[in-house]
Amino acid sequence: MSTTPVDTLPVVVIGAGPVGLAAAAQLATRNVPFVIVEAGEQIAASIREWAHVRLFSPWRYNTDPAARALLEPTGWTAPDPAWLPTGGELINDYLEPLAAHPAIAPNLKLGVKVEAIARQGFDKVRTAGRDAAPFLIRLSDGSELLARAIVDASGTWRSPNPLGGNGLAAHGETGAVAAGRVFAGMPDAAGTLREKFEGKTVAVVGAGHSATGTLLALAELPGTQVHWLLRSADPSRSYGGGAADALPARGSIGTRVKDLVDSGKVTVHTGFFIHEITADGLVSADGRTVGAQVIVNSTGARPDYSASTELRLDLDPILGSTRALAPLIDPNQHSCGTVPPHGYLELGHPEDGFYVVGAKSYGRAPTFLLATGFEQARSVVAALAGDLQAAAAVELDLPETGVCSTNNVNAAPAAAEESGCCGTPAPAADAKRGLATGVAGGLLTVPLVTVGAPAEQTGGGCGSSCG
Repeated sequence: MSTTPVDTLPVVVIGAGPVGLAAAAQLATRNVPFVIVEAGEQIAASIREWAHVRLFSPWRYNTDPAARALLEPTGWTAPDPAWLPTGGELINDYLEPLAAHPAIAPNLKLGVKVEAIARQGFDKVRTAGRDAAPFLIRLSDGSELLARAIVDASGTWRSPNPLGGNGLAAHGETGAVAAGRVFAGMPDAAGTLREKFEGKTVAVVGAGHSATGTLLALAELPGTQVHWLLRSADPSRSYGGGAADALPARGSIGTRVKDLVDSGKVTVHTGFFIHEITADGLVSADGRTVGAQVIVNSTGARPDYSASTELRLDLDPILGSTRALAPLIDPNQHSCGTVPPHGYLELGHPEDGFYVVGAKSYGRAPTFLLATGFEQARSVVAALAGDLQAAAAVELDLPETGVCSTNNVNAAPAAAEESGCCGTPAPAADAKRGLATGVAGGLLTVPLVTVGAPAEQTGGGCGSSCG
């Protein structure tokens, strides 16, 4: 048992992605000791897997104010606020300089995964004196950390939803038959992973922008046969509004995918609830089969709380967020642009001092935005520093509809300025404020797929994000 006073221990931040590093910047600004633990060998390890993808959200919404305040005196120049960066640009132009800042770099532990968390000297049942005990964090290298509080910004990218149509893993999904054949999210099919996809029969599973972006990338590959597997009865929802979409760029994505389907370049299989993965392909619950050498799982992600089983968490039984946050982010009621600001009060658990921020805080809801995560981190850190007035003053610099201001080379500027992110016309006064929506966990749009041509720069759409 440690005799170190709890209030002298550091705050441990789990995850060195955009929101974890924003929390670190906020802690550094308030002179609160902290340690960042990152499972990857580099910061932003998950984003590196979708570095080829351009965000829906422009730079204005992708940097944290406290982080900018740390960086600007070092000579760092903020990127063009209206530009839509790729994941790679987000890392190179912002996250790496931030992680290298002398207020952050000495506190960063790379290549170590959090295996388990508990209260030192307390199992989950014991109550008396619990809140006064430090957190104990057991790491994959065998070491342990003590912390006064924990900010979990580990995200959901490493825990994709299973392919099985009932929310469980399909038969064969976790065995040797699927090994090396299943890629999650938005793999760089037309770039670094091209040899895995070109000339193959590929099945893409999912109905969101990760799936449609992957379909567009695969269509660029000669000799590749593409199957699109949907649980819904038809693909029309994935097409969006086409030419009538309030976001012309977003509408063009759906239109292009519809053209691929209509031309026979993509074969659609609707009502396909995957039951089994075989050596030859996929089998649906009603016995249909689709041949596939390679499978792309674009069904989204879910939070992993396996390391926190000894903590007292109050999770919504449907979404997996906190119960207080769930009604504010319910995807049946809210788009990304209508989620209200929220902070430490909505993110708190019965385990005092434990907070989840970023994409993981939303559980299975696909409406998370990076800007939302930055504000979560600011509020939580203010609360940990004892500044409850600042912690409670939560707000977001986002127009409610989220307005498009995009560097899209294909969309007419006037049309882009007049449209709202979720299909609602934006107020004229907000026309220059920028797009504020994204796709599952990190604000994704479509990959850069055309070799030798200008990068595809599209905005639009509410959905899940990668952040």
